[in-house]
Amino acid sequence: MSSHRSEPLFDVAQLAHIEIYTPKLEASVNFFKAFLGMQETERSGQSVYLRGFEEWYHHSLKVTEAKKPGFGHVGWRTTSEKALQRRVKAIKTTGLGKGWIEGDLGHGRAYQFTLPDGHLSEVFWDVGKFVASEEQRSKLLNRPQKRPLQGIPVSRLDHFNLLVQHVKPNKDFMVESLGFKVQENIVMKDGEEIGSWLSIDDSVHDIAMLKDPEGASGRLHHITFWYRFPSQVDEIADVAVEYGIPIITQPGQHGIARTRYIYLEEPGGNLVELGQGGYEILDPDWTPITWGEEDLSLALVHYGASFPEDFLARGTPPV
Repeated sequence: MSSHRSEPLFDVAQLAHIEIYTPKLEASVNFFKAFLGMQETERSGQSVYLRGFEEWYHHSLKVTEAKKPGFGHVGWRTTSEKALQRRVKAIKTTGLGKGWIEGDLGHGRAYQFTLPDGHLSEVFWDVGKFVASEEQRSKLLNRPQKRPLQGIPVSRLDHFNLLVQHVKPNKDFMVESLGFKVQENIVMKDGEEIGSWLSIDDSVHDIAMLKDPEGASGRLHHITFWYRFPSQVDEIADVAVEYGIPIITQPGQHGIARTRYIYLEEPGGNLVELGQGGYEILDPDWTPITWGEEDLSLALVHYGASFPEDFLARGTPPV
């Protein structure tokens, strides 16, 4: 499969939600609520549903108790019911489809499938919208609720990064079956693509994929939530030090995407990036930016402290 479509597809609209596993449910939920200001919308069984204060849906994060930390599933919303049917038809031809489910809290029926590397995914159209209570209602008509007063509140879910055995088949599936665009990538001297950043809109990435240094399948590297202001990245670093939250990387800026970042480890063991900035891609004929092996360090860190040696292997569940 080619990573460039002859005609663009507009059937997938957005990254709607992601589920992560944690062996420490209440501690993980407290991290997202107390430190990142996320709002708990509902609980069901061993799962807690949360959202950022500028998100319009029922939830963007589902935290589920499990024996090990890691990736649960990702949900993509389509642009319409007809678009959903078209993507389901395309997915079925790949042999990676799993079938329909009735839905979950916050959204209607969904079609589930896996990426070639085994990561569980789903597409759906019907969603439940968040409705603020009177005391939560913002004076701004275009904001779903007031900014919370706890922690350094994140605005929204931005993207996530998967670890895969081989980047190319997973990237090609996202392009050919779902209509994603490759915006940036990393290609080594031997021609192997070890990283790909893809999006369905004008951002650099809704999803990123990195070759797993451990050679494992189906792992999660990190999830990323978005801040509106650059100072918030430094503020959360200050809070992390005060409250003993493990800082995996100090604040800095990536070369790829040109986003400011800090990486923290939530109590369950998953890596969480807090990001801000970056650039938009408005060119409809965009040529992916390819970083070479000699550019690898700059691609990851434009400025800021160097990453830990094991950073790219810090996936969950641990090998």
